[in-house]
Amino acid sequence: MGSEMCIRDSRKYPDYRIVCLDKLTYAGNLSTLAPVMDNPNFRFVKLDICDREGVYRLFEEEHPDMVVNFAAESHVDRSIENPEVFLQTNILGTQVLMDACRKYGIRRYHQVSTDEVYGALEMGKGMFTEDTRYDPHSPYSASKASSDHFVRAYHDTYGLPAVVTNCSNNYGPYHFPEKLIPLMIANALNDKPLPVYGTGENVRDWLYVEDHCKAIDMILHNGRVGEVYNIGGHNEMRNIDIVKIICKALGKPESLITYVTDRKGHDMRYAIDPTKIHRELGWLPETKFADGIQKTIRWYLDNRAWWETIISGEYRDCLLYTSPSP
Repeated sequence: MGSEMCIRDSRKYPDYRIVCLDKLTYAGNLSTLAPVMDNPNFRFVKLDICDREGVYRLFEEEHPDMVVNFAAESHVDRSIENPEVFLQTNILGTQVLMDACRKYGIRRYHQVSTDEVYGALEMGKGMFTEDTRYDPHSPYSASKASSDHFVRAYHDTYGLPAVVTNCSNNYGPYHFPEKLIPLMIANALNDKPLPVYGTGENVRDWLYVEDHCKAIDMILHNGRVGEVYNIGGHNEMRNIDIVKIICKALGKPESLITYVTDRKGHDMRYAIDPTKIHRELGWLPETKFADGIQKTIRWYLDNRAWWETIISGEYRDCLLYTSPSP
């Protein structure tokens, strides 16, 4: 999401100076920003958002007027194994950024959050709205819920000009191959088992990353301060159906599908109602899942060297993120 936003805005707003701050963790890759690294209006800074001194120094140098916080530890499986790093980055890192915004002054702080903070929906019943009660079920979603609450508290207490957006599952180019879609593509192309949690009936609402960044752009420039906007794709799909689509597109047998022990606290269904952002700003998702998944698969086929490098060495052993059920 962050790289898509940097590339998109660097081209759309040539008069803007765009600064990308990134720690480059295991899931980060600087080559993602290759299309804009040499642009005169773009700067990359390797930095941890938890590094208060470094963040303050960067704000003194650049004096940003808008800050979008994409930075987060986001893989639920890893949050179950080690919650602490999620608390550090997602909560304390958010606090550091907001403190810098208060200290040096900004026009807009934008917190990118997730639909997972709302918990789970019953199959076929309703969607998440901006008024849905928070009910996180994993360390990841709990850390994001906490950061959302801090953003609202900073707005109410200090007058921070903040907005929170809760989006559904993103997919598209450059997606790190630990998440469902890129993992299945990578494993299928290598004729490795395709691990599916439980029976694969869990439903997610899928949002093409380009559509998401268009929504953030609209909110940054025209959204109301202090508001929450839900950004959804209107593309509910069962996990198992997505895996079968990928198998068919790549000409791989469904016998590669391997059902594994379900994840702890695994929410059954997410679905976002984007009525508010459509009503106020005119945004709607433009990419149907049938089109977006084919574009995504084609990108991974055309850029195999990129993700093969990503999953080489130590990470290659993690492609199967859990052991098959007996």
